[in-house]
Amino acid sequence: MFERIKEGLQSAVKRLFEADVVDEAAIKEFIKDIQRVLIQADVNVRVVFELSRRVEERLLAEKTKPGISLKEQALVVLYEELAKVMGIETKLNPPSSEVYTILLVGIQGSGKTTVAGKLARYFTRRGYKVGLVCADTFRAGAYEQLKTLGERTQTEVFWQQGSGPEQISVHGKQYFASKGQRLIIVDTAGRHKEEKSLLDEMKRIEDALRPDVTLLVVDGTIGQQAYAQASAFNAATKVGGIIVTKLDGTAKGGGALAAAAATGAKILFVSTGERVDDLEEFSPSRFAGRMLGMGDLQGLVEKVKTAGTEVDEQAMRRMASGKMTFDDFYSQMEQLGKLGPLRKVMEMLPGVPKLEDNAAEEMEKKFVKWKAIIRSMTSNERRDPGLMNASRIRRIARGSGVSEKDVKDMIMAFEQGKKLMKGAKKMRFNRQMLKQLQGSGLV
Repeated sequence: MFERIKEGLQSAVKRLFEADVVDEAAIKEFIKDIQRVLIQADVNVRVVFELSRRVEERLLAEKTKPGISLKEQALVVLYEELAKVMGIETKLNPPSSEVYTILLVGIQGSGKTTVAGKLARYFTRRGYKVGLVCADTFRAGAYEQLKTLGERTQTEVFWQQGSGPEQISVHGKQYFASKGQRLIIVDTAGRHKEEKSLLDEMKRIEDALRPDVTLLVVDGTIGQQAYAQASAFNAATKVGGIIVTKLDGTAKGGGALAAAAATGAKILFVSTGERVDDLEEFSPSRFAGRMLGMGDLQGLVEKVKTAGTEVDEQAMRRMASGKMTFDDFYSQMEQLGKLGPLRKVMEMLPGVPKLEDNAAEEMEKKFVKWKAIIRSMTSNERRDPGLMNASRIRRIARGSGVSEKDVKDMIMAFEQGKKLMKGAKKMRFNRQMLKQLQGSGLV
């Protein structure tokens, strides 16, 4: 996500780190680089200059702590200030013991219906019994789209032909409450933000339904226009949070996040892709870290939990000691596949270079081939990689339908992986720098 912002910010940091001397002139050049990147990302000019002013003042005024260079200090300060611009971290934690209703509002084309399906998947994976209500009587095909998403997420959808949106919302809530569903998501119609009829309809639905929270869905491609949109809906309904969509690859995603945060409304989720699993809790500190190439290990841990991936403690200890087996290697590829597209998983890891889409696809194809190779091995060969020799490689290649070179490539990747696992505890940044980040309260 935010590829242009990420590349620009990381390039600015890289230029600073490569400078022979970091003095006031170098800091000012660093600030100019940051301003250029953020303005190109459609972040409001006033916000950009306020952020860059704070970064510059802190770098010129604050003393660096022992063991931390001014270059490292610049990265820490930029990280902290970026997180502040994107708002306050807030989570949506509905009670599981009573009925909780979420009302989705927003203009047409913002992605409300898709978000409804993604929210259903998100909360179902966390143990909630979810029901979807289609209260969109304006757009043809709205029910069919939501029904399809419901089938993909194994969520029932309520629809009442011939009724108005207020009646559908209330009856849907009553229907699911009577069946024991405790989380009810209501999808509504969308039109242009200037249409008074849309805002009036939202208010009528809210008055009739009395939802526990109303979430505004905002299209991330509109950039800083998100401010006017959020303000208009907030004046008509009680917006309790914002979901920003279409952040995958958009150049204006940073502008949309900054603008939405500037309204005072809390950004709760962001949608970063087309899959029903591509919905993430929004964390300003985690997103700032990802934009600066510092990774998002917390987000990766969350993905592992929701994917149902079990951690084999004995295998982890074995791999950490450099005794990984082909069985372990196979298991790691299997678990990685459960976490989603490889490119998105890799960007959550600190210090790992960006993986292009075509490179990620090639790697995923290799995983398929490598797993076939391992399945063609004997149990002894899988447990003891040291048994590999030319005759065994020929037999395994024939058994798995690949070339001997493919088998050798897999063995080479296995050996590299073994070295990486053994050194996994090494951190990219020094301990003093990590302590400063932790002391900021952002990590």
